[in-house]
Amino acid sequence: MNLIKGLDKNNGLDLILHAPGGDVGATESIIDYLYEVFNGDIRVIIPQIAMSGGTMIACSSKEIIMGKQSSLGPIDPQFNGIPAEIVIKEFYRAKNEISEKPETIPFWQTNISKYPPAFIILCENARKWSDEILDKSLRYAMFDGSDEEKINKIRLELGSHENTKSHGRHLSAKDCQELGLKISYLEDDDEFQDTVLSIHHACMNFFSINKDCCKIVANNDSKFFIQ
Repeated sequence: MNLIKGLDKNNGLDLILHAPGGDVGATESIIDYLYEVFNGDIRVIIPQIAMSGGTMIACSSKEIIMGKQSSLGPIDPQFNGIPAEIVIKEFYRAKNEISEKPETIPFWQTNISKYPPAFIILCENARKWSDEILDKSLRYAMFDGSDEEKINKIRLELGSHENTKSHGRHLSAKDCQELGLKISYLEDDDEFQDTVLSIHHACMNFFSINKDCCKIVANNDSKFFIQ
């Protein structure tokens, strides 16, 4: 908030984003706050990666700018590296098999007992929450009510572990464009690309020297937040 204060909100926001992921609640708060402040006039620029929560933030913009080296990623929620969708499917598979073949009870009892109480409900809620955030994000600026088919296609592709096969899967600019996201290419403007990549490389060099740091937020008025 301190870095947004004092900026001319009428100019919109170009957000250079490099993020391997993040907390779902924090991601939703960032999306809602930036939308309210800039009224959806936001472009998100991805010099390298914006995975998981970063992908949600990118999808809340009116346009995503990516290079040939840039990637977005799936938004399916994980628990200690295990996709919530897989946990849910395993549970209902166990339920069906036990109903049809009671002799499988010992096998499934061993497998399902590894999950704590209410874990299935937690996974179901996490999936619904992620899907709701992505749906809301896409409607904020990139699409309107006339693009229901595109919105649903993107939600299903980015939110389903069955479709993406891995939470760590990297989706190129071309992949994202084929999904229906509004993508522009960094390579279309050499000067702009040089500026974006110079900022990105400076930040990555800072991280390589200051290994205790994990976050840099900066604006064009030379204000910084470093953690």
